[in-house]
Order: sequence, then structure tokens, then C-alpha cells
Amino acid sequence: MGHMTFSIEFFPPKDDAGEARLWEASTALESISPDFISVTYGAGGSTRDRTIQITKEITERTGRNTVAHLTCVGSSKEELIAILAQYKSAEIKSILALRGDPVGGPAANWVTTPGGFDHSDQLVQLAVAQGGFEVGVAAFPDGHPASNGNFEKDIDVLLRKEELGATFATTQFFFESSKWETLVTKLAARGSKLRIIAGILPVTNVKQLHRMAELGGTPIPAKISKLFNEISEDPDAVRKAGVDLATKLCAELIAMQVPGLHFYTMNTALATLEIYNNLGLPHRG
Repeated sequence: MGHMTFSIEFFPPKDDAGEARLWEASTALESISPDFISVTYGAGGSTRDRTIQITKEITERTGRNTVAHLTCVGSSKEELIAILAQYKSAEIKSILALRGDPVGGPAANWVTTPGGFDHSDQLVQLAVAQGGFEVGVAAFPDGHPASNGNFEKDIDVLLRKEELGATFATTQFFFESSKWETLVTKLAARGSKLRIIAGILPVTNVKQLHRMAELGGTPIPAKISKLFNEISEDPDAVRKAGVDLATKLCAELIAMQVPGLHFYTMNTALATLEIYNNLGLPHRG
């Protein structure tokens, strides 16, 4: 992947209506021909089976590269090997290896699954050992919540995962391009070749923004928080502000030669399409 990639992420729907919305968004986003599509797990691995099903179906329906999430939560090593075998049989070639959040969310105590793993580097090792997968990991431009402000620890962790075979990282969403730049500069200074794809959240719902920021430990700059709180009851104004902010962030990242932009779509298409068009990127579908 020498060119800048453009990719999208969905979450597994909880019901048939949600599934219909996902396919509607997927169809609309085909016009920009995403380089890959990823599908998340729910908290505590709660949607694991649906994630596997939806990822396989997206691969079949679109013929696009899909990145399947894999977490340590709720699975033994044997179950993880079985999931990887399912992905392989569905011709899914890329995995995003994550520790995942405990059932009670990121702040809850971690409980080891009997026969399972505690850290995502173990997942990286397992996926690489199974063969045939490109393995990605998560990166945190604002620092991992568990690192308590020790950014060098985050760099060490990413370098360890790269040593074990990870070739790319997708970031948690963030609001300041300088945070991405600092992350990639520090990694490059240590000899890293990891592609750090920028995760972008087009804000369309203020409650959802605060919830996701809390879950991922992402600080919302005071100016941005104030802006969204003032317009939170006006969905159109929220979407427009979210699109404007994300467009500016993406333009700055493109100028910094970001290798990829990865959009957390929240299973809708409009905001992502508007940002893509604002950036003047070609419709490739």
C-alpha cells in the first residue's frame, strides 16, 4: 500500500433494522471505493459472533479487503485459533489485534479468560503464527488510558508489537493533528516502520462523542467541547460542525503525508461522504 489509503469502520448491528442501516451505509460508501473495511467487537466481546458474520458477509458482498477485529476478551487461545480459521476460510487477510474492553467497559477490572490472553501482543504473535494474515494494532495519539501519561511506554508497546509481526496501526480518534505527528515522529526516531493510519470520528451526535471519548480515554479540547455542547440539540448543526472539524484535521494530516485515513462511520454514510468530497478526493467506485 504505497498510496494514501481511505478506509471505513462499522460496528455490528444489534437487530435487523440496524443491519439494514449498515448495508445502506455500505452501499452509499461504495462510491468512494474504500481500500478496506473493518468491523468492531462490542464491549466485552459481546458481539463476537455477529462481528465474524458481518465481516465475512462484507467480504462476500463487496469483494473489498476487510480487517477483522480480534480481542482477548471472553476467548481462550483455542477459541481464538478457531476464529482465525473462520476468517481465513472467508478469505479475510487482515486482523486488528486488540486487548479489548472488559464487560463493564474500560474502567472495569480486567478478568482473564481461562486459557486466554491478557495482552494484545499475545494476539499479534498468535495471528502471525497462524500464517497468511497482515496484522494491525491500535495506537493512541493522546496516550493509552492505562499508561497514565507515560507516552514513552506507549511507544515501547508499539515497537514490541512491530517486533512480533504487526505491520500497521490504526489510531484511536483524536482532534489535533500535532498528536499524530508526535506519535509518528517518536516511532520513526526508534527505527519503526509501522504505518500509522489516522482514525477519524466525524461527530454527528454529542452524547455519542462523550461516550466514545470516555471509553477510549480521548480528551476533547475545551473549545471543541464548548462548540458541541452549545449546538447539541440541533442534529444538522452538529453534523455540519463535525464535518468541518474533521475536514480541517484530515487536510492537515494529508499535508503531513499521513499513510491512511480511517473513518469511524458509526454505521452512517453522509458525514464521511461530505468530508471526502470537501477534501476533493476522487470517487473511485
